[in-house]
This record gives sequence, C-alpha cells and structure tokens, in this order.
Amino acid sequence: MGFQHGLSGLSVASQNLDVIGNNIANANTVGFKQSHAQFSDLYANSLTGASGDNTGIGAKVASVAQQFSQGTITATSNPLDIAINGNGFFRMSDNGAISYSRNGQFHVDANGFVVNNNNLNLTGYTTDANGNILAADPTNLRISTAALSPNPTLNFSTGLNLDSRVAVPAPLPAFNATDPSTYTGTTSGTIFDSLGNAHIFSIYFQKNAANTWDMYATVDGATTPAGVPVGVTLGGGPSQAVTFDSNGNLTAPAAPITVSVDLATINPTLGATSPLDFSLDLTGTTQFGTDFSVNTLNQDGYSSGTLAGFSIDGEGFLSGNYTNGESRTLGQVVLANFSNPHGLTPIGNNQWVESKASGQPLVGAPGSGTMGILQSSAVEDSNVDLTTELVHMITTQRTYQANAKTIETQDAILQTLVNL
Repeated sequence: MGFQHGLSGLSVASQNLDVIGNNIANANTVGFKQSHAQFSDLYANSLTGASGDNTGIGAKVASVAQQFSQGTITATSNPLDIAINGNGFFRMSDNGAISYSRNGQFHVDANGFVVNNNNLNLTGYTTDANGNILAADPTNLRISTAALSPNPTLNFSTGLNLDSRVAVPAPLPAFNATDPSTYTGTTSGTIFDSLGNAHIFSIYFQKNAANTWDMYATVDGATTPAGVPVGVTLGGGPSQAVTFDSNGNLTAPAAPITVSVDLATINPTLGATSPLDFSLDLTGTTQFGTDFSVNTLNQDGYSSGTLAGFSIDGEGFLSGNYTNGESRTLGQVVLANFSNPHGLTPIGNNQWVESKASGQPLVGAPGSGTMGILQSSAVEDSNVDLTTELVHMITTQRTYQANAKTIETQDAILQTLVNL
C-alpha cells in the first residue's frame, strides 16, 4: 500500500468541499449556477505496457462542471428586475467588452442607461423615431426621458345608432347648435391640434326625411349668435347628408369624409397649424328603432407627455408610459445562447465570457428560437438546493476522513516494518 492513494483522496475531497462551500455561499446569489466536482481515477504508466493487476494510484478532479438548470423565479417590486424563464443569458457590455449573465437586477444610471450593480450596460435593440425596433447589432439600452411630442388628430371614427322612430318636424327648423329642439342626437369627442391643444369636436344629427339625416359639427362650441357653426366644414360644406337603407344600414357617406377646422377663426391666440384637417369615419353607424346611442368613439391624436414609468414584456420590449396616456417602445432586450453553455468561463460578479468550448454566441430576441422568455419585476434565484449540498458536504467529509485513515494505516504498517 502507498501513501499516494490517501493523498489523492484527501486532495479531491478537499477540492470537492471547496466546490460545495462555494455553492452554499452563493445560495442567495441571484442568477448563480451551482457547480459539481467530477472525478476520475489514476493509473501509473508502465514501460512494458498494461498489466492485468493494476490497482490504480488514486483519484483526481477531472473538471468542475457548471449546472445551468432553471432557478426559482421570485417576484420583486422593481420593474427593471428581469428573470429569464428558459435558455439564454443577458448580454452585458463593459465599454465594448462583452460578458453574459443570468442576474437580472438592473437599474437606470444618471445618463439613462440600463445597468447592473457592477455598472455593466444591458444591451439590446434600439428604436427609430416612430418606436420601430431596429434589429441590427445590439447596443447599450437607454431610457430616454425626453417629452413625447404632440400628435395632431388625423383620424376620428364613431359608430352610433340614430333612432328611426324620430318624426320629421314640419316645418323643418333651421339647425341651431344651442337649441336641442333643432336636432335629435349629439355626441362629442376630443381632438388635438399640432401643438397638442385639446379641442371638443361635437357632431349633431337632424332628421329631414325618412332614412335621411343632416350632420353638423362644432369645435369648442364656436357658433354665430344664431347657433350656426363657424370654422368647421364637413366634406367641403357646412353639413353632411347621412342616409340609410330600409334595413337601417348606412349608405352614405360610403367613405370617410374630410373635416376641416379653421383654428385661426375659432381661437387665433393658440398659434397651431390651421386648418386642422382630419378624416371622419361613420362606419358602423346604424338607424334602428331604438334610442340614440354611441357605441364607439376613437381618435388618434394626443398632447405632449412626459415619461411616467416603463415596463418590459415577455419578448423583451421595453415600453415607456407617458402622462398623456400614450406608450412608446423604447428598445428591446436581447438574449444570447450557446451551443455548449457548460463551456462558458466564469469570471465572477455573476458573469461569464465565451470560450472555444462554449462556441459563438447566438443572439436574438426573447422567445425566438431556443431563447427563453422574460418576466419583469422578478429575479431568478440561485439554483443551489441547500439541503442537497449539506448532504454532499457530510458525505464528502466522511470521504476525507476515510482517506486520512488509509494514510494512518499505512503509517502504522511502515512503523511495524521499522520495528522489525
């Protein structure tokens, strides 16, 4: 018997305890991936070739293998905490030096960049002026706090029901926006000019024959003393004919009409672009034997707004929410995956770098290909099972003691020989 067996056993047991201790120490480290020590046996080389009675000379640590199994996802209160559910790594940049991480604890620095606790930049795709993703080379993600510019109304749509039971008055009175007896139904909505100023756009319906109505409009209630609208034209005229068939379906106007608003006449102090032209679509309007009702009312303009918050969805889209009720895509987080993630080289601070063993990074959007999806306001816990590690530590301690005992036994045998 030689001392080599016991010495090698003590060495591998000690290294295994180091691995187990590192796992236990990082049991609460977000995004940490545990490692396992893997062993192999040792045999001495023979000049005469292999013999049939080789008993081996001990053991060694063949490798320390990382285990990239999924960790438990825990909810947090920070919208920039991001957990990866599935494969992939966050792509981090340190002034162009790329590393990879599963730790999704991020915040915004003084310059608006999304960074981790080591001030490494989270990378992703940026957007153009209209919020469209530019899926080119990933770059450092930045949350712009610039105000959202106003957008004038270009389209206004509404779907109503006009009561077919309304009688046509005789004689037909002249329309007066301030006299409800001259019209049957009215509804209003908000429109916006080029400076983001809000205006009240009101439409009125006056029945003048069976299945035939006249539609009038005002903006901000501007009328002559006689209640005649000023500064608004519908399809080029002061009013628009609205007709239906005998089944109550809209027949005219068959297409959206142009509404032109002379803002300089209505309020010359605003300074917005005048006229404000937009499309009015009555698709879905009906004439049935029920009370007047408004079923839909939509428009696409908005005032200016400042960033009030942001969110990240499962596909990595970073959306800004503004005080005017609008939202804009500010960027998209990308993930990177590897043919052999076990070959990544750990460099500390929850980071890995690629190596020959890992292969080239495969970069893409979350949810695409083999990439996992993201969960905002959550983090991925360490995948260390503390109970399992404690059991491994106990068994490794016993292994260490057993190898020490072989050395003690060998020493006792040698002592007996010396005493002879």
